[in-house]
Amino acid sequence: MSMNQPPDINRLGAAFESSVREHWVLFFVEGIVLLILGLLALLIPPLATLGITILLGWLFLASGVMGLITTFWARHAPGFWWSLISGLIGIGAGLVLLVLPVRGAISLTLVLIAFFIVEGVASIMYAFDHRRQLSGRWGWMLFSGVVDLLLAAMILAGLPGTAAWALGVLVGINMIFGGSALVAMALHARNSASAP
Repeated sequence: MSMNQPPDINRLGAAFESSVREHWVLFFVEGIVLLILGLLALLIPPLATLGITILLGWLFLASGVMGLITTFWARHAPGFWWSLISGLIGIGAGLVLLVLPVRGAISLTLVLIAFFIVEGVASIMYAFDHRRQLSGRWGWMLFSGVVDLLLAAMILAGLPGTAAWALGVLVGINMIFGGSALVAMALHARNSASAP
């Protein structure tokens, strides 16, 4: 046992490792499904973008309805009006994404552009701070920030056309990496379970 880690963390880690070993097939199947969905999203990005927009629409709608139910159920709690407004905004956003999914995809793409800009600037500033501290490898962080800004510029320059593929491609890439990680973890767990 490590001197730095409490016994509860070690027990939790051992339980997690045991669970992964016992259920490695489920992790493997989930990884394969994610890989297939990710490849489909890369092959047909407009369909993936539309699917993501509709899914988010249902999530916003459901959260808004639940928010309203909770608000009226606890109407004497502080913040009633703010909670009511929040629920109505959720319902409104969900309906817009469901009724006008193409316009919703454009709005979500604008949010994605804003994220890349903020992330890029933050990464560049982070890199410069590390350069001043002489902590090494700051160039990779600088490169990451520049790539984020280039992605934002590329997607923004191509609007509205990029709204058809940007979300689908990025979700597809995410699914491929996530699926690959699950497959690798499952195969490692299978091999460690069969080892003497």
